[in-house]
Amino acid sequence: MDFTKLNNFKLTLILFLTICLSNIAFAQVSFISGELKMVLNKSGAISELSNSPRGKDFLYTDTVSPLITLVSKNIRYKPSSMIYDKSQKKITLGFKEVGVSIDIIAVEKSTHLTLEIAKATPANKVDAIIWGPIPTTISKTIGEIIGVVRDGETSLGIQVLNIKTLGGDYPNKEGSTWARGITAVPTKWGSKLQAYSINRDLNRSVDAWVGLYKNMTVSALKGESVVGSKIAIFSCQETQTFDRLEQIELAENLPHPTIDGVWFKKSKLYGKSYMISSYGEKDIDEMIGYTKRAGLVSLYHEGPFKSWGNFILNPEQFPNGKNGLKECVDKAHTAGLYLGMHTLTNFINTNDPYVSPIPDKRLSVTGTSSLVKKIDSDQLTIEVASPEYFKDDAGNNLHTVKIGNELIRYKTVSKTAPYILLDCQRGAFGTAKSEHLAGEQIGKLFDHPYNVFFPNLEMQREIAKNIADLMNETGVDHLDLDGHEGALASGQGDYALELFAKDIYDQVKHDFIIGTSLSKTFYWHIGSYYNWGEPWYGGFKESMQQYRIDNQGLFDRNYMPHMLGWYLLAENTTLPEMEWMLARAAGYNAGFAMVARPNALRKNSQTNQLLDAIREWEIARNNNAFNKSQQELLKNPKNEFHLEKIEDGKWILHQYAMSDVFTREKFERQPGEPTHTTWNLNYEWKEQALQFRIQINGDKGSVKNIKMQIDNYKELLFPIELSAGESLVCDGTETIRFYDKNGKPKGSFKLASIPPNMTKGSHNIIIDSEYPQEDSPKIEVQFKGINKSENIQILKINSIISN
Repeated sequence: MDFTKLNNFKLTLILFLTICLSNIAFAQVSFISGELKMVLNKSGAISELSNSPRGKDFLYTDTVSPLITLVSKNIRYKPSSMIYDKSQKKITLGFKEVGVSIDIIAVEKSTHLTLEIAKATPANKVDAIIWGPIPTTISKTIGEIIGVVRDGETSLGIQVLNIKTLGGDYPNKEGSTWARGITAVPTKWGSKLQAYSINRDLNRSVDAWVGLYKNMTVSALKGESVVGSKIAIFSCQETQTFDRLEQIELAENLPHPTIDGVWFKKSKLYGKSYMISSYGEKDIDEMIGYTKRAGLVSLYHEGPFKSWGNFILNPEQFPNGKNGLKECVDKAHTAGLYLGMHTLTNFINTNDPYVSPIPDKRLSVTGTSSLVKKIDSDQLTIEVASPEYFKDDAGNNLHTVKIGNELIRYKTVSKTAPYILLDCQRGAFGTAKSEHLAGEQIGKLFDHPYNVFFPNLEMQREIAKNIADLMNETGVDHLDLDGHEGALASGQGDYALELFAKDIYDQVKHDFIIGTSLSKTFYWHIGSYYNWGEPWYGGFKESMQQYRIDNQGLFDRNYMPHMLGWYLLAENTTLPEMEWMLARAAGYNAGFAMVARPNALRKNSQTNQLLDAIREWEIARNNNAFNKSQQELLKNPKNEFHLEKIEDGKWILHQYAMSDVFTREKFERQPGEPTHTTWNLNYEWKEQALQFRIQINGDKGSVKNIKMQIDNYKELLFPIELSAGESLVCDGTETIRFYDKNGKPKGSFKLASIPPNMTKGSHNIIIDSEYPQEDSPKIEVQFKGINKSENIQILKINSIISN
C-alpha cells in the first residue's frame, strides 16, 4: 500500500471537509449590518435582534420569531430547519411538514441587511410567505405604514424593497386591507414587524375589494411567484432614521422622487399647501392670480376630463385639447406654480371609449357564467347556468353584464332554477344589440357607486400609461391618485395599488407632485403627501376635524408630511373661519388643500382678505415663525387667532378669549310681563367691536326674531328663524352669517348698524326671542375678544418662501 498517497488523500479529504464545514453552519448564523445584529438559530428562527452601539437586544423572546412563515393551503408553517452556506450567502429554510424548501440570499451592507428569496420549491405548495412576523419589545412609536418602531433612542425597521413584497402579515387571499398600515403593529409586549408576498403565478380565487366581491377568479401572473420578494432590516439612532430611509432608498434603487435634484421629502415643497379649483384656457390667468396671491405652490384642477380611462379633456374648458392644457401649464410654470389635474385612478366612465361603443375585452369582471340558450338581439330575459355573480346586490351598482361586444343591464336574477336575468336593457351604454349563442360566456362587470367600471390588471397598466403620456405631453406636474382603491378591481389587492403608482412614476419624464387616497408601504417612497379630510358636509370647524387632527399622529409615526386635508372656500366664507383653520395648520405645521372655485372667489366680498391671510399664515408657518409653546396653543381647536402683518417677515399674533356660555330658556310669564333674559357680561379684554356666536341647542323646535340689547341702548335685531342645532355668528361687522346643524353655511344678512365697541368692564346684556313651536330649544351665547398679542417674526427675512 502506498502510504504516501493514502496520507495525501486523507489530507485532501480533511481540507475539503474543513472548507465545507466552514461554509455551512448548522447551529446558528449572525449577520451584522451597521448598528444591526441579527442571529438565526438552527430552526430558522431569529434569536437576537440587537442594536450594537446600545448593546441591547430588542427581540421579544417569549414567542417564536421565524425568519419566514410559509402559507400553504391556508395553513401557516414555521421553518423546521436552517442551513447557511457562507460562500453563497444563502440561507436555506426547510418546512418539513409540507415538504417545502426556501432559499434566501442575505447581504450585509453598511446601513442595512437585505434578504431576498432566490428559490421556493415546490412552487405549487407555496401560496404566500410572510417575513417574520418579528416580535420586538419596542412600543413607544410604531410606524404602521413605513414599518419602523422607535423607543426614543433607537429605531428598528423593516423595508419592503419591491412591489411584490407588501407590508403586513398576509391578511387575506386578495392581499389587501383598509387598515392605514400593518407593516408594524402594536402588541401586548411591544410590536411586530412583518411583510409578505403572494404566489401570483397560480390561478386563484379571492374575495375582492377587501371581501365585498366573493369568489372572484384571478388569473395567474406568469413569473410573479414569491421568488424575488425582498426586504431590508435595519437599526439606527432614532434621530438618524429619516436619513437612513433615504440611504436604503438609494442603495436598493427604490423610487426616489426629487424636485430640482433634491429628494422630495427634503425639498421646499414638502408639506406645502395648494389650491384646488377649476380652470380652463379662458380663466387660467385669473386663477393663477388667485393662487399666487394666496402664496400656494400649485393650482390643481378638480375635474378637467370628459371621461376617465382615456382621459379625454372637457372641450368646454379646453377647446384646444392637449395643446390648450399645455398652454395653461406653461403659464403656471412661468408664474412659478405647479399645475395639477384630478383623476379617480383607474375608474372608467360609461361614456369612455373603453366602454362605448365597443367595450374593451379587458374590463374587469367579478365572475362569469354561460348562456343556457341562444338569445336574439331583442330578448329581455337571459337564462344563465349559474346565478352566483349576478344575484348579490352588494357592490352591484350598474347591474351590467358583458356578452361579446354587447353590454346588458338587468334588474335582478330569479332565485331558483332556471336562473334568468330579468327585465334586461339591451345594448346598454351605447353598445350594439346582437344575438348570442348558447354556451357563450357572460361576465358580471366590476362596478362602483360612482357609475363607473374598472379594468383588469393588463388594462390598468395601460390606463396608468395614459395618465403618464398626458403628463409628458402637457407638462402637468401634480397628480392625485384619488380612488386609489379602484386598483383592487383587478383582484390583485395591494399589489395592484402599488403597481399603478409605480407605473406612473416610472413613465413620467419630469419632476412631479403626487398624492393618494390610501397609505401603502411601497408607495411611501413615491408619494409626496397624503391629504385626507373633505369639506362637503360642514363648515371649517365641523367637517371631519377630529379625523384631520388624528391624522397628524399617523404622519408623525410614519415620517410623512403633515396635511390637514381639503377645505372649501365658499362665497360666504369669513376671515375668522379661515383663520381658525390656518391656526390649526400652523400648530401642526400642516399643509392643506384650499378648494376655491372661480365663482366663489368672484362672489365672496372678502376674497382678497382671505387669500392674503392664507399667504401670511403660510409664510410664517413654512419659515418656523411660531415657537413650540405657540404651536401648542394653535393646535387647540377651542382657541381662535388673528395674524396681523406688520412688515415682511413680521406679524402680531392676536389670540381671542371666550366668555362663559350664557343660556336663555323659554319660560312662562304673566300677561304683560317682559319675556327677556338679562345677563351680566364681564368684558375682560381691550376695547374692540362686539363679537359672539349664538347656538340653538335642543332636539326639536326653533327660535326666531332674536333681539339683543347692549347696555340699555344698542339693539341688534336678527330677523330669521333658527332651528335646533343651527347657529349664527357676529364677527364685529354688520354682516351676520348663519349655519345649519352641521356647521355648513346657510346664508347671511346685514344688521341695521354695526355692533358697538365694547370697553373693558361690566356690561348689561338683554336678550329676547320668539318661540313659534311648542318645542323650545335653548339659546346659548358666547362672546369673544382679543386678549393677548405677541410679536412674531422670521429670524432670517431673506429665507421667506411664499411659493
